[in-house]
Amino acid sequence: MPIHQPQHRSAAAPRQPLGVQQAEAALVEHYPRLVRLAYVVLPPALGRHRRVLAAHGAVQRALPGPRSAPDRVRVPAQSRRRSPEAEGAARAEGPESAPYAWMRLRVLRTALAYERRPRWWPGRLPAPAALRPALPVVWGLRLFPRAGGVDELALDRALSGVPGAVRAAFALQLLDGLPESGVRALLAEAGADDPAGAVRRAARLGSPDRAATQVLLRSGEFDPCTVQTRPSDLLRRRHRMRAVALAAALCVVAGTLAVAAEKGARGPDGAGAGVSVPALDPAALLRTAAEQWADTSRIDFTAWPVRGDRRDDGELLGRALRAWSAPPGTVRVSATPETADGPPAQPPRLLFAGEVDGAAVVLFHDGGVRVVRYAEPLSGGGGAALDFARTDDADVTTAAAVVVNRTGAKARFLLAPWVSETTTRDLLAPDTPGRPLEVGPDGITAPVERPAAGGGCDVWPVLQLRSSERIVENHAFLVTDLGDLAPAHLTYTPQPGRGAPARQPREATGPEALGAWARTACSLRALSGSGVRAVNNWAFAEQKLPEGGARAEWLCTRADTWRGPGRVLVQFLQPAASPTAPAAVVADRDDTALCSRFGQHILAGTHWKAASGRWYVLAAGSRAVDRIEATGQVQGAAGGPTLAVRAPRDASVQLTAGLRGGGTLTAVR
Repeated sequence: MPIHQPQHRSAAAPRQPLGVQQAEAALVEHYPRLVRLAYVVLPPALGRHRRVLAAHGAVQRALPGPRSAPDRVRVPAQSRRRSPEAEGAARAEGPESAPYAWMRLRVLRTALAYERRPRWWPGRLPAPAALRPALPVVWGLRLFPRAGGVDELALDRALSGVPGAVRAAFALQLLDGLPESGVRALLAEAGADDPAGAVRRAARLGSPDRAATQVLLRSGEFDPCTVQTRPSDLLRRRHRMRAVALAAALCVVAGTLAVAAEKGARGPDGAGAGVSVPALDPAALLRTAAEQWADTSRIDFTAWPVRGDRRDDGELLGRALRAWSAPPGTVRVSATPETADGPPAQPPRLLFAGEVDGAAVVLFHDGGVRVVRYAEPLSGGGGAALDFARTDDADVTTAAAVVVNRTGAKARFLLAPWVSETTTRDLLAPDTPGRPLEVGPDGITAPVERPAAGGGCDVWPVLQLRSSERIVENHAFLVTDLGDLAPAHLTYTPQPGRGAPARQPREATGPEALGAWARTACSLRALSGSGVRAVNNWAFAEQKLPEGGARAEWLCTRADTWRGPGRVLVQFLQPAASPTAPAAVVADRDDTALCSRFGQHILAGTHWKAASGRWYVLAAGSRAVDRIEATGQVQGAAGGPTLAVRAPRDASVQLTAGLRGGGTLTAVR
């Protein structure tokens, strides 16, 4: 048990005033540093444009108002007794940084307040306690930090999957160089929940090389002071300007006419309330040209052309848009976790409008963030359905298909225009080749069997798609229906060779990958309806079993969701007579970076019974593990990434591992 020195209670230091001029000088001198800190801490769900503006606004609002008397503006940490941690942090900063430290605290409080705002609060403003005019305001332009490379994008995705306090701890350590004790004290003063836990989680973000991660965090990807500009939707702006001019003229003629015009725009059932008129106008829908996908570097839903035999049916499109803006009680609404189901803020992109299996179906893509499906029966009873799914940062594989209709145990998909070859296969029949799947002229597939939600797991149908060589991809990949609009992309990461660097996920179409998925496919049931973007099987270890020398394999099955957090299943594949014998799930962890680029080390263990009837504790670690030790009711150790030790059945055991580069691991449970 660590021994803590007793805290000495001393008289509080006298308050030292901090003038407004000093605060302004600190803000001007450290403005880029403070804005970068705010940008990293702010919720990524705001979007890059709004996050840039919010970061600048948070820093500018941190300056005390002109009516604040200099003797009432003080450094908070100087007006109360401090813990030893806070005193150490203050000594590390030095007295000359007091104005900056105070400004940083105010910026941090404002940035963290965005994540604590109630759901009903407007998205552009922080929580009521931090409510101020949301300056700066930019009209007619969209602002974006400079795009980084693959490493910066991966770090940004990792940051989007953790709370604001963890992002704050991460930034304070790498951007400001604060020690852990200083970060804990500062987060506590800023009102963060569980500062110690935030610091621990922040330590697991990024690559093991903190210097490299620091370089990434200081790159242009996270610099809201160096931005690129693009125009906002020009047609929408033109519509708005005309609407504003018309509204002004009506107000001059008679205010009552303006009220009547507003009620007319809302419609008799109130649809469209709070939504700009162009967003509900079928004529304003965005439509991509048929061949644009082959002439753009952005291969996602924005490159999909509009298809379907009712794409020019204004009445159907109008009903779909009105139902989206204000769904009546007869419309069934569903959304994947953490997907906004509110009305569109601007005209969405039309992907499809046509008749499929007795229903009129409309598919929209809204602002690069979500896909929306509207379906109404062509005849008979039953109401319409409205489904939402997140699709931000989709790519060639994750934007390759959308479920356009489900009927019983089958589904039809609308395929991306870059899909040149379509087959189906069964994951539980790895040696059976794929069967060609018929695709209509509008990109709609023939009905495809869906994985069974309950009962026996005898088949697991998947789509095997091949991208067109016109986009210099021309590779096959697998997707499977997990109950959401967008199917999940399946990949495989093999073990590295001796002395070889860690491998990257690859398409799960080779014999080795299909063999692994044949034994783990049924575990995908646990992911149904959770908004999964991609699932990767990582073969992180192979182990020689006691009493006979047969070999077993350890897999880490990681599911990444569209919203960021991931789920991990560690599975043990012992030798089996059937190539589809289910693997044993030995660990299950939610909201973790394990088995991702930001969690490359893993240790797992299980109890195993040999053919002789004797029981063992088996353990295996990833490639950097060079020693494993078992303690508790079982004692044992082994050099290398695997361990096998005799143990009673269900004996309590604690497993730890040492890493070649230093550090330790505990077994995932």
